[in-house]
Amino acid sequence: MPAELPTEPLSAAERAERWHEAVATAYVPMAVEFLEDEPSPGTISSHRLGPIRVLRTQAGPQAVTRTRRMIARDDSAALILTLQQSGTSLKEQDGRESLIRPGAFSLTDASRAFRKRLDEGFAFTSFHFPRAALDVEERQLRALTATAFDPTAGSAALVATYLAGMAREAPRLDEAVGRRAAATALDLLSLVVEDRYGRGRPAQAHTAASLERIKDHIRRNLRDPDLSPSGIAEANHVSVRLVHKLFQQEGTTVGAWIRAQRLDRCSRDLRRPATGRLGVAEVARRWGFVNSSHFSRAFRAAYGMPPREWQLLGRSRA
Repeated sequence: MPAELPTEPLSAAERAERWHEAVATAYVPMAVEFLEDEPSPGTISSHRLGPIRVLRTQAGPQAVTRTRRMIARDDSAALILTLQQSGTSLKEQDGRESLIRPGAFSLTDASRAFRKRLDEGFAFTSFHFPRAALDVEERQLRALTATAFDPTAGSAALVATYLAGMAREAPRLDEAVGRRAAATALDLLSLVVEDRYGRGRPAQAHTAASLERIKDHIRRNLRDPDLSPSGIAEANHVSVRLVHKLFQQEGTTVGAWIRAQRLDRCSRDLRRPATGRLGVAEVARRWGFVNSSHFSRAFRAAYGMPPREWQLLGRSRA
């Protein structure tokens, strides 16, 4: 459900106090300095899409600062991508200072000190998500905080358009669709960071790391009969398209790789004395096969004999 934090009905003093609380609750603890005698009304609304919180913020001139002392008390390993809609912000982090104009977006790492100043009334949409959800190297991220991503060209234009659309539709997306939309957004953002960084990490190494992470997830969940490309993508915060692409580059498919892993586990269990008391159907179900006939056909195709014969042969050799 959206969380509305209006301040308009309150007095100026009450408005300032409530705004401090609202900012700390919605984002991370920060010091707020108002740049006008009486704080203008402001609102923050929030929607969650999987690991991403989409925050729409509108208020008057102010500056926010996150200090090392605040980080020590609340060590949030979160990233904040801000898509500026109106007003201009001056952002400082990691020794850089950039003007973020309407339409542009920027990244902030909440685990390090930063400052943002807005000298006029503003509106922006922020995307708040765990650092671990973004598959980029730390050096890449540190090189790109507090820089402006141009929304008019290249991969940054693609990300800005997608994020704006995702934020617009966030209130109407159900949980499953929201998670998939968030995974796609993070996937696109990883690509634009590498593109902007100059591909400091070879694409091949990035692909290999992503594939290995996904394979590890599959190995740990082989017993789940509902294991699917969409579930794998959601759990790893990537798009379904990327999951399919990674396995295609190895000359296989997601389904074929999962089936091969399951068959391997079944073949081991059928030969293992400790599991010899289990029937073929029980072993198959144990590793995610729900149809005994399908399992037998797949096993025969892979090992050249029916699973029962494989089991008996293993017992005779033992």
